[in-house]
Amino acid sequence: MIERDTATSLEKPAPDPAELAPKPPDRLPDPEDGILLRAQGITKRFEGLTANRNIDFEIPTHSIVAIIGPNGAGKTTFFNQLTGIYAPTSGTITFAGIDITGVPPDDVAEMGIARTYQNIRLFHNMTTLANVMVGRHVRMRGQFFHAILRTRSIRAEEEVAERRARELLKLVGLRRSAEQQLAKNLPYGDQRRLEIARALASDPKLLLLDEPTAGMNPGETRQMTEFIARLRDDLDLTILLIEHDMKVVMGVSERITVLDYGEKIAEGAPAEIRANARVIEAYLGKQSQADA
Repeated sequence: MIERDTATSLEKPAPDPAELAPKPPDRLPDPEDGILLRAQGITKRFEGLTANRNIDFEIPTHSIVAIIGPNGAGKTTFFNQLTGIYAPTSGTITFAGIDITGVPPDDVAEMGIARTYQNIRLFHNMTTLANVMVGRHVRMRGQFFHAILRTRSIRAEEEVAERRARELLKLVGLRRSAEQQLAKNLPYGDQRRLEIARALASDPKLLLLDEPTAGMNPGETRQMTEFIARLRDDLDLTILLIEHDMKVVMGVSERITVLDYGEKIAEGAPAEIRANARVIEAYLGKQSQADA
């Protein structure tokens, strides 16, 4: 007769919540041609106003690309079409080889595109930690009735989301003590970082940053520039940003597209854009005149 150690048999280690939680869908594979996002002939009209006109644009996989241009050039409108907020009047957008033209924003996010906003859009009366967990929603697979019943898989999925949210808050440089603070009580620079953490919670392949250094002091701007470069390498991301600070653009971007009055007027490496006479006249020159 075989004797069993009853105490040992009863003391089973608690399962890891990650093993119990439903597995989120994998990110789309990298495209074979090396172009993660391609926009062709993008035109957007609002009644009598043409905000974007016949724009062709590409983002190579694992690159950092910037869009610049004076105020009213159509940069954010173009961003909004890439993320599904607006549907183009004409033209097509493909992401990882899949046509996403006019696809709703929630489906675009699930496919692997995340963004921040020019004007910070946080849930101000929710905690820092809760804000990031909301961003994880597109990767959670629990059903409505399971959530009501608080099933084991739902609890496990929430534990995984909370763990990932804490990892991302640490990654963007927010202290553990900030986790339970309301978002509205954070300093401005930390709110910017929190919005990036929330975007990263969706596990994107492509991260769109709309003026990430707006309102920051020189020290915060320098730190954010270094952080953007590190994000690409650490998280295997492709990054597209709109930015008015030319030191940031020239310091972090590998490729720059310039818009003016809704049209693409130049595209190339930072050195090419810096020397482009039309860009100097349309954008850099205007900024210099404004600073004078």
